[in-house]
Amino acid sequence: MKGIVFTEFLEMVENAYGLEVVDSIIEKSNLPSEGVYTSIATYEFNEMVSLITALSKEVNVPSGDLIYTFGHYLFSSLGRAHPEVIQNYNSPLGLLYSIEDHIHVHVKKLYPDAELPSFKILEKTDSSLTMIYTSSRGLYRLAHGLIEKTFEHFNGKADVTYELLKEDGTQVKFKIVQNG
Repeated sequence: MKGIVFTEFLEMVENAYGLEVVDSIIEKSNLPSEGVYTSIATYEFNEMVSLITALSKEVNVPSGDLIYTFGHYLFSSLGRAHPEVIQNYNSPLGLLYSIEDHIHVHVKKLYPDAELPSFKILEKTDSSLTMIYTSSRGLYRLAHGLIEKTFEHFNGKADVTYELLKEDGTQVKFKIVQNG
């Protein structure tokens, strides 16, 4: 997993819970990296799992809720770091529709070894989108947060629902219906 995800996660934790909590979860997680991350390096996904699990215990919030919240945070962070990606779109559905063919292509140029989820579009209308999220990591709650924040970025709203196609969350069907 790319280091930028780790650095942004720890920044979110610090902003929400303080530096003491960051130090505590790093200490409790027994990380091969010792919690030292750079945005361009790659780290084991299990380190993120350890950090999220430790944070969940520390602040008594379910892991899935923390991952969802991180999706909201990550959208804003990535938007600040790479505004050129978002500036190419004038609507949230346009951006979401282009994840696989445009945005992930751009991400791969920046981070060639990034392991990205796939998003297969099943149906698109002027006000809705149905797609299948597939990832061995099962971070569909992160995708859910990113999707919702996409609409906020464009001053829009949407009803976002999902259905687990595989119980472990590695394949999830998202239905996104824009409101207004």
